[in-house]
Amino acid sequence: MIAPAAPAKVTHNEVIKEANPTLGGTIASTLSNPAVDRFSEDDTQFLKFHGIYQQDDRDKRKTGKFYMFMVRGRLPGGVVGPEQYLTFDRLATECANNTLRITTRQGFQFHGVVKNGLGPLMKGINEALSTTLAACGDVNRNVMASSTPSTSPLVDRVLEDAFFLSKALLPKTKAYHNIWVEGKQLDLADEEDKDFVDPLYGKSYLPRKFKVAFVIPPLNDIDIFTNDLGFIALEENGQLLGYNVLAGGGMGMSHGNAETFPRMADVLGFTTPEHVEAIAKAVLTIHRDYGDRVNRKHARLKYVVEERGADWTREELERRAGIKLAPAKPYHFTKQGDLLGWNRQFNGKSFLGLFVEMGRIQDAGEYRLKTALRKIVEQFHLETRLTPSQNIVIVNVPDALQQPINRILAEHGIAVENQGTPLRLASIACPALPTCGLALAESERLLPNVITRFETLFAEVGLAQEEIVMRMTGCPNGCARPYLAEIGFVGRAPNKYMVYLGGNESSTRLNRIWKENVKSEDFEKELRPLLTRYVQERTRGERFGDWCERVIWNETVSAPQLAPATASN
Repeated sequence: MIAPAAPAKVTHNEVIKEANPTLGGTIASTLSNPAVDRFSEDDTQFLKFHGIYQQDDRDKRKTGKFYMFMVRGRLPGGVVGPEQYLTFDRLATECANNTLRITTRQGFQFHGVVKNGLGPLMKGINEALSTTLAACGDVNRNVMASSTPSTSPLVDRVLEDAFFLSKALLPKTKAYHNIWVEGKQLDLADEEDKDFVDPLYGKSYLPRKFKVAFVIPPLNDIDIFTNDLGFIALEENGQLLGYNVLAGGGMGMSHGNAETFPRMADVLGFTTPEHVEAIAKAVLTIHRDYGDRVNRKHARLKYVVEERGADWTREELERRAGIKLAPAKPYHFTKQGDLLGWNRQFNGKSFLGLFVEMGRIQDAGEYRLKTALRKIVEQFHLETRLTPSQNIVIVNVPDALQQPINRILAEHGIAVENQGTPLRLASIACPALPTCGLALAESERLLPNVITRFETLFAEVGLAQEEIVMRMTGCPNGCARPYLAEIGFVGRAPNKYMVYLGGNESSTRLNRIWKENVKSEDFEKELRPLLTRYVQERTRGERFGDWCERVIWNETVSAPQLAPATASN
């Protein structure tokens, strides 16, 4: 008789989540102990649910580990009210490294926070009526939404759904408020706390993170197909008709592990707006119940959808939500990216899009963006919005304020017109070294110089005013979504990168591996022949990524390691 197979052993993260479903751990007691500069390994996992990553300065490792923290705010749709912005600006100076970093999910990150600065920072964020709860961890992350006011009359209406859904998907644990607002430790001996089960997430929460986004065609500024759950807004006579629903997207992968890969979401069908919450909870609980809790590298929803299929996912969604999706409605995406400079809104006011290189709001020499933005918000009490391309938008600006704002920016070395070359304006990177513990190579600190070098190369080959989307990450987790770029650099080892080619302008196609180990100093040497051929062989209006897809991959003898994944639009 064959003995039954032993049940698979779940990961350590699953064990500690189930043992402490309040997610409080011993965070508060460690926080109050000045003799220690870091949290336990288990508490570092709980901290993520609170929006905090424990890190160390990797530039200083030769002399020992200098522990510090990254704190991420939860800002649905990237909307930041004036008082919130001023609070974040002040806290970045008082408690962090005097910079604010815009994330690719429309949030703010504080870097370089030391342990005794955590309490004041977190308390300040919450006093500004903001939060960091669920900005990280095995829960739904920040809900993204198109925030550029001039793209559609639907922007404000869609933002309402993003705010509503963000609140509906928050975990219910009391630990966050007790620790960071009231400054006390949960009493784990109390039966109510010990037996706590989150009504949506359950006792063990999700197998991995979950990402939701809304987008309004024709601008795919959200990179909607990279999300676990996506809603494509559809308009009729200026009103929100409903949403096409997507599921199963995600960027992360691991080098050398064929079981992991970036994936574009599948379009499942159409729904009217009143069903958004039911659909979101249905898809989230599919992830909760079917996601891999044995292998965290294989634990995202995209693998459930890939292995069980879009039809199964749709049927399971409909069963759980108690609704029937209609067939998806036609839509079309033309491009990704942001509108920069002054633009007119639908309400008659204007907005100003400002390029923020690598998303880092800072003062550096004559370029004093942090000070300029603070003065503008202080004087004119204007709302700002953060974009998925790591830029910032000042919205609802009356015409009379345009010149005063231009003047403040000019006084601080900030251009409004001609903010950069098309190549630079289309580039984004993750933070990577020295703060991210996962980084294998440089990203934020390297890409600006790489762009400068490519600007010279572009001028030499006849591409000086051409936009090619270039993205870089320090590891394969893909926080800057490099697998959609026309040229993507993904860190593989110190100063070695995998080079990906062939994404498209609308961010609806994955690129493919072109070279596996390229040193940063060899980027131009490797790409010059391709860029030269592109200039000579492209058809009228053909972008570099489309040329690569048409020419380079047709010439490739061996099959590329990543097959292209396209989205119907």
